[in-house]
Amino acid sequence: MIKASTFAFLRALTDNNTREWFQEHKSEFEAAKDNFTQFSDSILKELKEVEPKYYDTQIKDCIFRIYRDVRFSKDKKPYKIHLAAAFGENGKNSGKIDYYFHLQDQETFLGAGIWNPTAEELATFRQEIDYNPEELKNIIEDSEFKKHFPLVHGEQLKRAPKGYAEDHPEIHLLKYKSLFFMKKFTNEEVLSPDFKENLLKHIERLKPFVDYLNEILYEG
Repeated sequence: MIKASTFAFLRALTDNNTREWFQEHKSEFEAAKDNFTQFSDSILKELKEVEPKYYDTQIKDCIFRIYRDVRFSKDKKPYKIHLAAAFGENGKNSGKIDYYFHLQDQETFLGAGIWNPTAEELATFRQEIDYNPEELKNIIEDSEFKKHFPLVHGEQLKRAPKGYAEDHPEIHLLKYKSLFFMKKFTNEEVLSPDFKENLLKHIERLKPFVDYLNEILYEG
């Protein structure tokens, strides 16, 4: 399970985001990273039981680095203030839709969906909505899904995308440039003994959505 000391390190890093402080507290980072990796590996092992495509995926391929790329950023803080993993076929670099687990003090969440897609991916998604909207709507408008993932996260166009009329019956969905759902967890929920089971239940609830996106974008 996730340890309170892991949150303690992330809180301290938020207030002391410098290379000097990080080097002085490297052992605390390593302990937090090990805790997060072991927990994430236990999730991956469970997923392998129901996802044959994940069989060869290694946890090292799922974990994101804590070091920020600041070359093109105005924010020069060298470290992320969260730990994260992407569970999917071949890990975070598969190029497919996966389950994103983000651990941060007071900001932990599980998410999945289209985020910053390529122009080709977005065009394919919109074409599918145009031709067959019911398949997606049956998933994301299901009462159980909406109970746990009520909000769509993602930027929308102000006007209809090129090639689609403003009065299209699915214009609300067509305007999305990203379509992402997330479930947030409190620190207390994360530190509870049943958090692993709770997280896996929400992954199971997201699975039809993830499978749908992977099918239309990469397997169709």
